[in-house]
Formats: sequence, structure tokens, C-alpha cells
Amino acid sequence: MTTVGVFAFDDVEALDLCGPFEVFATARPAGEHDDNARLFDVLVIGDEQRTVKCRGGLLLTPNSTIDNHEPLDILVLPGGPGARRERHNQRVISWIRAQNEKTQILASVCTGVVFLAEAGLLPNRRATTHWRWMDWMRAEYPGVTFISGKRYIDQGHIVTSAGVSAGMDMSLHLIDRLHGAAVASWTARRMEYSWSGVPL
Repeated sequence: MTTVGVFAFDDVEALDLCGPFEVFATARPAGEHDDNARLFDVLVIGDEQRTVKCRGGLLLTPNSTIDNHEPLDILVLPGGPGARRERHNQRVISWIRAQNEKTQILASVCTGVVFLAEAGLLPNRRATTHWRWMDWMRAEYPGVTFISGKRYIDQGHIVTSAGVSAGMDMSLHLIDRLHGAAVASWTARRMEYSWSGVPL
């Protein structure tokens, strides 16, 4: 089973975190509903073992911490106001650098791309983010080529998405990449989510 970690921190955008969590947690082989057939084990990981307050007030308790979690195949880094603060947390950035060496895929949602940029993982790469923060990102990280108008950009090991709901499209794309279009489409259908499979 593929293990997915989603990073949680105070003032994270709730759907940036919960959207990918739900997509991966919902994935089953095409035609299958049984929970025993799930394809991904999804964990919420915090910097400490404490309740996290999302933007908007949703409270979450992480399964694990950055110092103690199962080996990850995929790490999802969500955005939100807290991301622009947490990008200066060197414990977190060091952890992300370490995960870069261990994971199959590092993915960001919305302004969560700042974690990848601060970790030095985006030089000479293309990336995307929320349209509102595009100019800010270009000024902060001139070595990164930020592309407007894309739901997500797949650069192989590193995948970035635009804002909020785009993280769900990116997650479905990753399911397509790992398990095929039939599984991704079935996952979207189970969620009653409209997914074209095209990175608009």
C-alpha cells in the first residue's frame, strides 16, 4: 500500500489539506467500494503532537509528527496563511529536504509551494500556485519559473498545484499516474467530483 503524508500546521487552508486527504483515502480499484481494498494509507503529520487549527477554525489532530512517522511514498504540502510563516521553520524545511531523498513524490497545493522553494528544491523548475500569489512568488523566488493558468504541473518527482480545489485535481492526477485512468475516474465518481483529467 502507498503511504501518503499530508503536512498540517496552524492556519493551513482546510481544503488544501482535506481535499487531497479525501481523494487518496477514497481511492479503490475501479468498481470497488470495500474499505479493505483501499490503495493508500493517508496520514496527517504535524511538527508537534498537538491540535492544529486550520484557517476558518477546523481543528485537526495529526496522526504523527515530523520526528516520528511511517516512511512516506508521497508527501503533500498544503498552503494557507500559515505556510508563509512556517516556511521559516528550519525544522520543517530540514524535514522536507530529508523527505525529498526518501519519497517517490513531493507535492504542493496552493501556497504550499513555498516549502519546496525554501528547501531549495525548485531551481530551474516550473511550478504553479494560487493566482493571487503568483506575482509574490515570482518576486520571492526568482529562480523558479511560476506558470499561470495551470491546475497542476507535473515535474516527475515534484508536482505543484494551483489554489485550494486544484489540490484535488492534482491528487486524482497522481492516482492516474500510479494506478491508471480507470482508478482515478472511479475515485472521482465515488466522490461525485467532476474531474476532466486535463491540467487546465
